[in-house]
Amino acid sequence: MTSSSSPSQDTKRAAHTTEGLRADALMEEDVAWSHEIDGERDGDQLDRSERAALRRVVGLSTELEDVTEVEYRQLRLERVVLVGVWTTGTAQDADNSLAELAALAETAGALVLDGVIQRRDKPDAATYIGSGKALELRDIVLESGADTVICDGELSPGQLIQLEDVVKVKVIDRTALILDIFAQHAKSREGKAQVALAQMQYMLPRLRGWGQSLSRQMGGGRGGLATRGPGETKIETDRRRIREKMAKMRREIAEMKTGREIKRQERRRNKVPSVAIAGYTNAGKSSLLNRLTGAGVLVENALFATLDPTVRRAETPSGRLYTLADTVGFVRHLPHHLVEAFRSTMEEVGDADLILHVVDGSHPAPEEQLAAVREVIRDVGATDVPEIVVINKADAADPLVLQRLMRMEKRSIAVSARTGRGIEQLLTLIDDELPRPSVEVEALVPYTHGKLVARAHTEGEVISEEHTAEGTLIKVRVHEELAADLAPYTPASAA
Repeated sequence: MTSSSSPSQDTKRAAHTTEGLRADALMEEDVAWSHEIDGERDGDQLDRSERAALRRVVGLSTELEDVTEVEYRQLRLERVVLVGVWTTGTAQDADNSLAELAALAETAGALVLDGVIQRRDKPDAATYIGSGKALELRDIVLESGADTVICDGELSPGQLIQLEDVVKVKVIDRTALILDIFAQHAKSREGKAQVALAQMQYMLPRLRGWGQSLSRQMGGGRGGLATRGPGETKIETDRRRIREKMAKMRREIAEMKTGREIKRQERRRNKVPSVAIAGYTNAGKSSLLNRLTGAGVLVENALFATLDPTVRRAETPSGRLYTLADTVGFVRHLPHHLVEAFRSTMEEVGDADLILHVVDGSHPAPEEQLAAVREVIRDVGATDVPEIVVINKADAADPLVLQRLMRMEKRSIAVSARTGRGIEQLLTLIDDELPRPSVEVEALVPYTHGKLVARAHTEGEVISEEHTAEGTLIKVRVHEELAADLAPYTPASAA
């Protein structure tokens, strides 16, 4: 919305009462950049969102209950226009990508006003969409009253600056948007540290300097000892501080990684098999974890609702114990900063004995979800781990899509974590796919050594068990260490 008013708008405003005029003046979001007004301003040019905030004068209301704070929050909700560049694939693929960007923006708390796609062989090196389309985008921003433009790709620092110069509002890219969502949803100490590291890695090459940021902090020869020379600019100081914080954050994450590795070693020492749930964001991984283990993890119809990994004990139908780990969700073009920062968390996938690859069967393009997740799995070096494709939300999916996916993926199963459909078959499939102990032992264990029987139940697979007068006659499949402990009680040793 521009600062000028149409005749019809003037007529409507004239019809209001005095109170209505004052409310319009307070609530009007007439903050678009205008050459006639903004071009003639003296002094500092305030950010548009700050100019909108200046319209609210707290304490002037004559209402019995001041509701300005509620109105202010509604006014501050970021209003965004989405921009995508269609380089490969079909038009439907480009629409799906922009629809996903809209879901990300809404998850971050923005209000999506419009979305446009530019067909190009490759993104423009200067403004991402080309100079002509950038001017058209500025007109769309003015008409819609948007205060932010979100680009469906990772922009270089130069592209960000030049596109902002044209559209005159804040411009962010897909990477910054995903980082913002991660910052909102991280709860654990490790999750917050990983997100902070990824944000600083992204921010470092994009720092800008103007005015005092480019002034020298010391030097000139008049400040005493050790201050001569050109000195350091403010932006250089900021970069140095960010690098120092990044080094500190990496040390902290390495220490947390050590604790996670100790827990994994303990599980390996006890020969407890591990299953990792991996998949696209909002595919239903946490719902599946809750259905299989009763973990009580947050479930929400939002992208990246849960970031912090959750590990729970579970039991197969045959009675074998195993661990089930829920991992962070993946998305197309997941920022490499995040892949690197969350590497210690994603190692749960690489160290697992089995991966449950969850895909949303009701999604318009489930095959793209599968490809995006497998790309990240390759990045963390987990390509050798056996995989079961779990097609979730089968109750809402098209039966033809389910048939197509199950025909493509030979090791797959259709389930519904919400209704419980297919969960029993999935548990049986997990039991069949988990690695089994290699040594089969039959032993008569005295009742005074009941701990060995308990270990056989916990660490092995009990085939048969009988209580006799001499002790517990047990036939079990176990690993080599426990087989050695049971050896003194086998019939061969007794003979």
